[in-house]
Parts: sequence; structure tokens; C-alpha cells
Amino acid sequence: MSIFAGCLVGFVIWFLLRYLVAGLYTVNQNERAVKTSFGRAERVGQATTLQDPIAEGLSDEERARYVYPQLRVIQPGGPYFKWPWEKVYKVTIATQTMNMATDPEDPRANDGGTTLEAVTKDQLNTGLKGQIRYRVAEKNLYAFLFGVKRPIVHVMGYFISILRERIANFEAPAAPAATAADPHLSVSDAAIGVSINDLRKNLRDINDHMDRECATSAARYGITLDASLITGIDPPPEVESALAAINTAYNQVSSDISLAQAGADQKIVQSRRAVEIETLRAQAEVQPLVAVAEQLTALRQSGPGALETYVRNVRLGLFNSARRAILEVNHD
Repeated sequence: MSIFAGCLVGFVIWFLLRYLVAGLYTVNQNERAVKTSFGRAERVGQATTLQDPIAEGLSDEERARYVYPQLRVIQPGGPYFKWPWEKVYKVTIATQTMNMATDPEDPRANDGGTTLEAVTKDQLNTGLKGQIRYRVAEKNLYAFLFGVKRPIVHVMGYFISILRERIANFEAPAAPAATAADPHLSVSDAAIGVSINDLRKNLRDINDHMDRECATSAARYGITLDASLITGIDPPPEVESALAAINTAYNQVSSDISLAQAGADQKIVQSRRAVEIETLRAQAEVQPLVAVAEQLTALRQSGPGALETYVRNVRLGLFNSARRAILEVNHD
């Protein structure tokens, strides 16, 4: 009897340690958890991802394909308890950074995950360098945990396909048309015709385009692409020297045009200033004459003989201040 009691006590202790104490778990601050019961994740009623704003960018065809149930997400905290037939899946929702040339299935690809190759519209094989920031979408944990086998592989393939399509069909925004006021625009922009130059000048637009096109990745694969940052576009070695020569010539032309335009603008400003000075000087000389004319007109209108009296008084004043006076004598 004592042996049976000892076995029973040992079984109870083993059961408590194996299924009760070991069933306690916690969730860290940067984690979210999902619990399954007999392999089925706990759902939030009949809600799906199509009812969430993350699915707004999906087309009708994609909405029929990427429809996932909303799961009951376990928030940070604990301890929580699970039964032996339940399993807990924890995922980190912290933002992570990855080189955009990294191939999760083959680390040796793309020069060891450092440079991604893409072909431009003028058939130049360029090397792209940059990074992407991503995080697990808390609102679509089903796709990340159960819908896709390796979500990051799908996301990277999706991102690279969009990026290569953008590089292959990229056209720089139309330059402003030359006008009579700025005729130098067409001359300075004439050197822009090489696709690599266009891509380098519009890196911000390319990054913004990638952010817009990848906005549906959360609804597709359960991963949100926070941002893409393309930092470098390198030409193939055989055309690098020619491209450098083109850029040097373009920079020289742009510099000469800028200097000429600045000199012309300076001369125009100086000419306008000279005209203003001469105009003010002429106005200063004319102003006393205008004042005298107005005064004489007022004297004439004041009454008969007023103008003659004024002229006589002016003459008397001149005679008083003169040292010598010459009078005309009429001999008739």
C-alpha cells in the first residue's frame, strides 16, 4: 500500500510540474502571442482581415485571395496559463532592418546580400544598395504564423519584383519648359538623358513609390514594410568612366550657364539702378521749375498787375545784390 501511495504521489507531482507549472507563460513588452487549441487558433468571432483598414489597398481579386481570420491576440503581461493540448506562438513586433539585397533562402546570392542587380530602361545592369525596415503586423498574425510558410521570403520577393519593375520603367519627371525669361533651362537639362542619372536624381521619388506599392504587404503576408531606403545606384564598370565624363561635362555646362546668368542678372540690376538714379536727378531739377510755374500762374490769377509787380520786385532784389548794372539806352 505504501508503494502504491508513493507512486500516486509521484504521479501527482509529475503531473503538476509537467502540465500545470509548465503551463504558465509570460509575454514580453515587444511580443504578441497567439494560442491554439488542438492546432486551431483562437478567433475573434467571424471577423476577417477584410474588415480591417490594412486591406483597403487590395484589389477585388486580391481580396478574394488574401482573406484571413482575425485572431485573439495575447497582450504583454502574465503569467498566463495554457492546457497541455494548447500551444502558444510568440512573435516579436519590434521594427527590424534588413539589407534589401539579402536572400533569406541563399545568403550567398546578390554578392553575399550586399548588392541587388536591376536593369534600367536603356539596358544597363545596375547595382542597387539600400535597406528596408519591417515589422510583424499585429492585425494579421494569422497570415504570418499560419498563412505563409516563410513570410519574410515572400515579402522580399514581392519587394524586389516591384523595385526591379520600377527601375526598368522609370522615367524622370518632365523638366520645366524654357521661357524667354529663363532660356538657360533647356540648355542645362539637355545633358539629362542617361537613366542612371535620372534614377540618382529621383531616389526620394523611388523610395516613396516603393512605400506606396508595398502598403498591402501587411494584408498579404502579415508583415508591414515601414520604409525602404535606397542609398546607392552604381553603374556597371564598363560604363562608369563614360558616365563620369558625361556628368563632368554636364556639371561644367551647368556651372558656366549659372555664372553667365548671374552676370547678366547683375548687369540688369545695375542698369535698373542707374535708370532710377537718373530719373530721380531729372525730377529734382524739374521740381523747382514746376514750383515757379505754379507760383506765377497763381499770381496771374490773383488779379491784374500782380504778375508785373512780382517781376518788378524780383528785378529790384537783383539790382540790390548786383555790384554793377548795365542799362540799355535808347538813342531815339
